[in-house]
Amino acid sequence: MSKEFDYTNLKHVTSVDQSDRKVPYNLRQSGPTKVEMLISTRVRKSPYWHLSMQAGCWRATVYNRIYHPRGYVKPEDGGAMVEYDAIVNHVTMWNVAVERQIQVKGPDAEKFVDYVITRDATKISPMRARYVILCNAYGGVLNDPILLRISKDEFWFSLSDSDIGLYLQGVNADGRFNCTIEEIDACPVQIQGPKSKALMKDLLGDQVDLENMPFYGLAEVKVAGRSCVISQSGFSGEAGYEIYLRDATLYADDMWNAVLEVGKKHQLMVIAPAHHRRIQAGILSWGQDMDQQHNPYQCNLGYQVSLSGKGEWNKTSDYVGKAALEKMGKELKDGKKPYALQLVGLELGGKPIDDYAPDFWLISNDGGGDPVGFITSPWWHPEKKTNIAMGYVPFDGTLNANGFPKGKVGTKYKVHLPEKYSDTPGKPVDAVIVDIPFKESFNANTREVSKG
Repeated sequence: MSKEFDYTNLKHVTSVDQSDRKVPYNLRQSGPTKVEMLISTRVRKSPYWHLSMQAGCWRATVYNRIYHPRGYVKPEDGGAMVEYDAIVNHVTMWNVAVERQIQVKGPDAEKFVDYVITRDATKISPMRARYVILCNAYGGVLNDPILLRISKDEFWFSLSDSDIGLYLQGVNADGRFNCTIEEIDACPVQIQGPKSKALMKDLLGDQVDLENMPFYGLAEVKVAGRSCVISQSGFSGEAGYEIYLRDATLYADDMWNAVLEVGKKHQLMVIAPAHHRRIQAGILSWGQDMDQQHNPYQCNLGYQVSLSGKGEWNKTSDYVGKAALEKMGKELKDGKKPYALQLVGLELGGKPIDDYAPDFWLISNDGGGDPVGFITSPWWHPEKKTNIAMGYVPFDGTLNANGFPKGKVGTKYKVHLPEKYSDTPGKPVDAVIVDIPFKESFNANTREVSKG
């Protein structure tokens, strides 16, 4: 049996195989750091920032170069799990103005969008949205936004955390596509939880038939007299909607306060984005669960890749990353391993993980020895009474029924948790690969996570 790994004064791990990357993923194990965030003019404050402060926000991070509220209930009052209770039992509102909206508009808008995403943009109808990915020429995932098709010649990329607006302008720097590409003053909030439809009905009245609104459906509405686009979508796995307020820097207070007023009878709570619930749903977070050097196959997004003869999104047109992704797809079919690590779902021991992890906690083989992988998104699952996580382990070549890579369910590992969550400090806890998602979503195709 291999020796137990020595974590004394650990600063960086070199035993995790990242030979397929130019820059290893961040494995610095520095632990929580007590430091005050500097609020300055170099980072944008969203139109809802002051409203989040009024709602009790006590901590924040930076996302898309915008200050991002990430906590309202303090630990001494129950912390993030109080917010979890609100989203699974009632209804919540999130300030997600950090999801910058990049508008692509003009005669070639569809042609341009089709070129930069892996899916077939021509099959997205006006007033519909889709979860999409953009890849670079090497097949790395640059971003995984929600794409809204406002009209025949207008799309909005609702961005996750990376500078895709600048990238998109660069792609069209020579003007070969007849369209404009620019950020617009449209900022979303998310309304998530089982009472979200009831709240939205009270908020919108008869402006839209919510009973027959499809998942990823869009509608033009007025909230407090202000122009908005709504979508039935969200980052939680619960029932929910997003409200995209136009001219948000002018009208943020009007829309926000209208939602608060209507929400009183539905027990509305303003909370941080529900990462505990999105982990249960198997929804990925860019920069945490993948980055531009992870390809779609290794982070469970293989279904986003258009391959010849594969389903609705079969796409013969050229797109950024097509050659690299098709090469990887062929290698996988031939039983090869074109990359080192695979994202998997894990159930693991230890004390309840009830807050964000400050590190990528390390994974070793069940028999011990040096670390071979790392956790990206851990949390406590109250219903299962166990910790769950997504993380990367060595890819063993296992494919699911659809031919996409996955981890072999039942494979056992050890996870090295910090003392705060360890049953026995210094001793790793047991972990086992399980299927993702850990909990079904209200909409079965939320982020269209593939099982099996």
